[in-house]
Order: sequence, then structure tokens, then C-alpha cells
Amino acid sequence: MVEMSREEFEDAVRDALDTVPPELAAQMDNVVVLVEDDAPEDEPELLGVYEGVALTERDHWWSAGSLPDRITIFRHPTLAICDTVDEVVEEVAVTVVHEIAHHFGIDDERLHELGWA
Repeated sequence: MVEMSREEFEDAVRDALDTVPPELAAQMDNVVVLVEDDAPEDEPELLGVYEGVALTERDHWWSAGSLPDRITIFRHPTLAICDTVDEVVEEVAVTVVHEIAHHFGIDDERLHELGWA
């Protein structure tokens, strides 16, 4: 397990978001990215989660009072599976891309095919 402060982990998430191509980032709509220390109790090894309505599933009524979609990256589970800071940075980048893909309507099966699982 790697030791990394919350601030350092948040920096890794921020850096991962900075690698998203600007034309893709511009298409993200009403979504926030958060860091939490622990995953939900029923899925303690979860590295990240997307909660919301994918862009491909939104209709014209969707935006009427909708709260932002949420991408949450979990610090402790990520640190637990990594042996180095470099591995954490890489795992965070993969997790961020994976969850952003869900925002765009790409499912886990397709992400596995593309190597982003």
C-alpha cells in the first residue's frame, strides 16, 4: 500500500483530468469530479464510480432541475492496490478515463474491449 496524502491524491486526479483532450472535456455536461477516501461499504474495493444520466440517455427534459452527475474517485482502495506513487498516478488516470467514458454512455463491456477497465 502506498502512502499518499489526500492533497497529493487530489493532485493526481486533477492531473488526470488535465490529460482529457480539450474537445472532449468541452463535451462534458453538468458533471463534477470528487475524491472520497473510502468506497461504499458494499463495494469496498471500488476505485471509482459514475452516478448520473449518461449523455446518450438524456432527453430534452433532462436538464429541468437536474443535479450534476458525479464521478467519484476513491483514495484508499486505489492506494491499497498500488505499490508505488507512479502506479497510483497511472491507476487514477485509468479510473478517471473509465468514469468519464460512462458519462459519455460507454459501458463496461466496451471499456474492457478498449483496455480501459
